[in-house]
Amino acid sequence: MIIIAGLGNPGAKYQNNRHNIGFMAIDEIARRWRFGTERAKFQSVIAEGEVEGAKVLLMKPQTFMNQSGNAVGEAARFYKIPVRDIIVFHDEIDLAPGRFRMKTGGGAAGQNGVRSLISHLGADFRRARMGIGHPGEANLVMPHVLGDFHKAEQPWLEALLRACADALPFAIAGEDERYQGEVLRLAPAPKFSPRQQARGE
Repeated sequence: MIIIAGLGNPGAKYQNNRHNIGFMAIDEIARRWRFGTERAKFQSVIAEGEVEGAKVLLMKPQTFMNQSGNAVGEAARFYKIPVRDIIVFHDEIDLAPGRFRMKTGGGAAGQNGVRSLISHLGADFRRARMGIGHPGEANLVMPHVLGDFHKAEQPWLEALLRACADALPFAIAGEDERYQGEVLRLAPAPKFSPRQQARGE
């Protein structure tokens, strides 16, 4: 089994926040691959299904972002899932809006959900980093990530979510580089620096 977790905050208040793009990816994967009905388990909303024959557990931790590791760690211990078989979708302010990068290991880069996961799983889980851009100033980061996506952002957001779901068999097969390449092919996005764009450079 492979665990695919999306990071976000529970509740209607946060539903459309940029910080919840990980939840949105999980919802699109569940829809695209016709997963079973959602239910509550492991401090999460989970759904079980298959992607081209591989068993997959989808998770949306309901612990709030900063405690995401509690939920994913509980499921990983229960099913004895090795860390290499855990993929986590999350927002990334240091990628331009709509850009996508796969990464294994490394630090948290200020993402508190990732920091929590590292504390429970170690660093070597696989990160599906979904670019939401940087507002340009450190004091604007919190309102940016906890703000809703604007209407003008919907085209790239919807394209990225569809691409992440459609290309998923590559990630399931452990081919993260090919997965990243296919997502970017299906949902191309500019490579500009988020900070430069925010400053109007």
